[in-house]
Amino acid sequence: MNRPETAWSEPLHVFETRLHADPARVVLRPFHLGWQAKNAPGGRAMRLVEHIAALTEERADAEYERVLRDFKERHWQTETIFEERFAEVAANLGLDPARFSESRKRLIGSYFCHEYTFAAAALMNPSIVPAPDQSGMQDGSVRFIMSLRAVGEGHISSIAFREGIAEEDGTFSLWPQASFATSVELDDEEQIDAEDTNVFVHRHPDSSLSNTVIFPITEQQRGGLEDLRLVRFDHGGGDYEWVGTYTAYSGSSIRSELLRTRDFRAFELEPIHGRAGRNKGMALFPEKVDGQYCMVGRQDGQNLFLLKSDELAVWDDDGVLLMEPAYPWEFIQIGNCGSPIKTEHGWLLFTHGVGAMRKYALGCALLDLKDPSIVLARTVEPVLTAENADRSGYVPNVVYTCGALKVGERLLIPYGISDSTVGFATCEISALMGLMA
Repeated sequence: MNRPETAWSEPLHVFETRLHADPARVVLRPFHLGWQAKNAPGGRAMRLVEHIAALTEERADAEYERVLRDFKERHWQTETIFEERFAEVAANLGLDPARFSESRKRLIGSYFCHEYTFAAAALMNPSIVPAPDQSGMQDGSVRFIMSLRAVGEGHISSIAFREGIAEEDGTFSLWPQASFATSVELDDEEQIDAEDTNVFVHRHPDSSLSNTVIFPITEQQRGGLEDLRLVRFDHGGGDYEWVGTYTAYSGSSIRSELLRTRDFRAFELEPIHGRAGRNKGMALFPEKVDGQYCMVGRQDGQNLFLLKSDELAVWDDDGVLLMEPAYPWEFIQIGNCGSPIKTEHGWLLFTHGVGAMRKYALGCALLDLKDPSIVLARTVEPVLTAENADRSGYVPNVVYTCGALKVGERLLIPYGISDSTVGFATCEISALMGLMA
């Protein structure tokens, strides 16, 4: 059980627990043969298959045993993945599977796979929501799902998860995770060739969510899936859907997209259409307000705006100005830090501000429940900043979160530290109210 050990500034109490980047966590992914010179012999993939097919049966078996010695214990269902990869390659190249023994099929499959270190560079910018399954929870405990931005080889961002239980007294525990991970699978491989369409994926039925990773799939996403802001959205009548906004980065352009799920087994990745979708950092309210969907976004790169829409995936609205930088710690720009949290006092919105020397800090604001365009109060000073060793990292002097969890009258706040690691803090909601003016 994690208990707060230190405090940077009241009312937030900071835990010593840290989640770090881990180059030992790898996943098996398809390996696609890359560029070749125009004057090179064609059919590179087919030539590779023919090289393997030309091996004697004894040599092929020996090579396959070598692959297993190197990789079988590092991954989950390794041989099954090799078989599935061979089937994909055979279908693409028009191979006759009857030509090959079972071990040679797996050997061919292994040549079209590779290990990928999905969290070797950084683990950061978490969001957190109640899990769909709350069975067995007692005394105000909440089973949660936390999303994490994992940065791996090539500085590509993907979405990883951790599960755990939060208690009303502010403590929490994280469920263990395996050394291996598995990638979600496409429902239909042809989806990756479609432009501006919804993509449907699912996690392996035998894999836990904490061992599942969502990688970029479409051309727009190929540079990374960044800063998922999850929220449990209440459609009314006990109908909940878990919706997250994230930035799809192509390597040259950005677009906001939605991740949608009802069980964290099947996921839909959906582009946001309209003018607002050209920006990043959109955060959805957990329910409709006055019959409309609402989001908070930074439409001009400096200020916060309130956006409204009749459709969840269409945001053709420039919004109304909600908040501008008002204090020195946020003079450069402000942004949201996840979806607003409904309280008896109003909508509690965590913000981040950027001040001198590009130092990030967390603050919060209170919006009117019936009309969230009205800012009732906001913090004059930061509630959390990077201190001491936490100032160091890939991008120094940064604290950043994509969402907090309400547990009774307290909050559990996971947050990114200097674009490198993840820390945790807790506070009473009433204490935050006391800091606002």
